Amino acid sequence: MRTLIKNGTLATASDLFKADVLIEGEQISVIGIDLAPKVGTVDKVIDATGKYVIPGGIDPHTHMDMPFGGTTSADDFETGTRAAAFGGTTCLVDFAIQPQGGSLRQGLDEWHQKAQGKACTDYSFHMIMRDVNKASLAEMDTLVKHEGVTSFKLFTAYPGVFFVDDASIFRAMQKTGENGGLICMHAENGPVIDVLVEQALAKGLTAPKYHGLTRPPRLEGEASNRVIALAEVANVPVYIVHLSAKEALQEVREARDRGVAAFAETCPQYLFLSHDNYEEPGFDGSKYVMSPPLRTKGNEESLWAGLKLDDLALVATDHCPFCKKEKELGLDNFSKIPNGAPGVETRMSLLWDGGVRKGRIDINRFVQITSTAPAKMFGLFPKKGTLAPGCDADVVVFDPEKKVTWSHKTHHMRVDYNPYEGRTTVGAPSHVFSRGNLLVENDKWLGKAGAGKFVKRNARKTEV
Repeated sequence: MRTLIKNGTLATASDLFKADVLIEGEQISVIGIDLAPKVGTVDKVIDATGKYVIPGGIDPHTHMDMPFGGTTSADDFETGTRAAAFGGTTCLVDFAIQPQGGSLRQGLDEWHQKAQGKACTDYSFHMIMRDVNKASLAEMDTLVKHEGVTSFKLFTAYPGVFFVDDASIFRAMQKTGENGGLICMHAENGPVIDVLVEQALAKGLTAPKYHGLTRPPRLEGEASNRVIALAEVANVPVYIVHLSAKEALQEVREARDRGVAAFAETCPQYLFLSHDNYEEPGFDGSKYVMSPPLRTKGNEESLWAGLKLDDLALVATDHCPFCKKEKELGLDNFSKIPNGAPGVETRMSLLWDGGVRKGRIDINRFVQITSTAPAKMFGLFPKKGTLAPGCDADVVVFDPEKKVTWSHKTHHMRVDYNPYEGRTTVGAPSHVFSRGNLLVENDKWLGKAGAGKFVKRNARKTEV
């Protein structure tokens, strides 16, 4: 299959120029001016006049088909990757989970089974580690060297479920110093949060808003400071997931200023929503229960500044949707509300509308934080994350004037609400390619389940 995208403006993390793109098979083969007379017969021509041609989005933080709190996230690898593609994202890095008392291999095998034959786009895995011991430390070497799983997530939160102590975190960090892996940290002070939750419930404070009030931003800042200190002593990089609070960002900024390889992502929900959403009538505040929680209005401006100044490396989604009936597991106890919200489809349009159109970031930075930085951070670059001959043809034709009004009735995520219900964003994909296969054309689905491939990732290169 040969496809010519002509008359568009190509945007990468560093460049902006008018050119045509020839896709042959699964790769970009030629980029140049006025290619039509030079390349011979093609199977399809797309006129991208007035539009941008950008690398497909990479979302390095999703939770498809994930068990949590007595239920399972609503999107599996088929519905989740399809929704991602409609939003302009062509590759995910999901989190496989080491079973309690089991091995990393068991967790990895389970996630391969979940994705096999279902994924519509390419995907890879991080590994969540519950037990750090001699056996799992040895398995880390195997996963990095032979399985293409080069990042490992640990938690300072959720005692009894995912929490690991500082010594275990430090041992895992030291291991990545040997094998080139990267530790990803959920940084909140879980044991203290549990005390605050217990005290709130004892007072009869059960509404969704108390999820946010029992997870104060200072405890995210404290935990971020602590894991950065551990990485600094271990002399390895650390990557903090879903950073939400300016207190945590300050710790990252100060570490980076003194030369520490501290990296962090934030998510659209922390840029576009706030604690006020927890105050919505009835039980509607439960839709926004996620960890870390939404912060007070004004906090988002610190995050935008962090993105502009590169103290925040990129924007992921933490896509982990639960339908309303699952959220109602916490009807009388906010601590039982499944944590998570949808976002894999809305990320690119929200960031264009609220970032590029509002002048907070330019188009090159947009490409950087949605595609290039994730590719470089997690060992996918240059196969993915940019536009160049020889790269995978993960290509998005992006219409900067296309309007989308978000609704659970029309989005493609398998969840019965949308956090941005009724919001209209300007800027959305018109065409989405994954390895040369046209998945979306003018809102029509052309892809198929099982076409996505597992991508083995390279060991650490953290200069993003």
